[in-house]
Amino acid sequence: MVETDEFIEDAVAEIREEIGDANAVIALSGGVDSSVAATLAYEAIGDRLTPVYVDTGLMRKGETAEIRQTFSFMESLRVIEAQDRFFDRLSGVVDPEEKRHVIGEGFIDEFEAVAREVDADYLVQGTIYPDRIESEGNIKSHHNVGGLPEVVDFEGIVEPVRDLYKDEVREVARALDLEEVISERMPFPGPGLAVRVVGEVTPEKADVAREACHVVEEELEEYDPWQAFGAVIGKATGVKGDNRVHGWVVAVRSVESRDGMTARAQEIDWSTLQRIQSRITGENENVARVVYDVTHKPPATIEYE
Repeated sequence: MVETDEFIEDAVAEIREEIGDANAVIALSGGVDSSVAATLAYEAIGDRLTPVYVDTGLMRKGETAEIRQTFSFMESLRVIEAQDRFFDRLSGVVDPEEKRHVIGEGFIDEFEAVAREVDADYLVQGTIYPDRIESEGNIKSHHNVGGLPEVVDFEGIVEPVRDLYKDEVREVARALDLEEVISERMPFPGPGLAVRVVGEVTPEKADVAREACHVVEEELEEYDPWQAFGAVIGKATGVKGDNRVHGWVVAVRSVESRDGMTARAQEIDWSTLQRIQSRITGENENVARVVYDVTHKPPATIEYE
């Protein structure tokens, strides 16, 4: 495990050295990785850091309001409402890798626009070691690694937690006294719900996935999963009332892991699974059925795309 006090001291010094007297923006998602990176960068350069949270329309339920509250102490926080722009970019896109690249380019465009306003030369990101391994190994592109466009309008990209695993990032978060809602929060993918929707991403599918994820996280809290969520994987026939419907299929996934490099599907009690399916199908008239994913990593990845 990382020696947290030493890591924090070294990371702050490294950020100061890399950025110097310049300004920087940070991609802030509210997850533990970007929150730790933001806290380290804020300690290093103070108000010369502009945290940028981009609401892509692909975020967790209630995420934007939570970000505004949690990071209100950073007066320079920018919240960008970019839902329409991201859904326009994703229109017609079905290939998983193309989705990630489209989203990566969209993020960079938003960050560059803010950077021009605040005259920032550097972009800070919460990239961690497994992100780099999966992108370099062509397993999947991460929007902050393999999903970046080849040319970006920044003098440099700073990644203070790039060599840490997720459990190590959590240790640093605790040492920084970040709120438990941040330090213990389960992972959420950089491209958001786009990788929990198989095929083209639409506002309707994103809404179904968002509500399903909320239900799954609530119902499986006692199991303390590494990651748990619902994904929209297609359509199937169902019956609601006396009517035949052709509605969405939601796959529930819950895994145990130490660092995300490998994972095991959790054994969930049948009554819990029934409660989950009842809530998801009952709270969304467009969902026809719910299935449970029992596949480990490998051979599957944790996320669907």
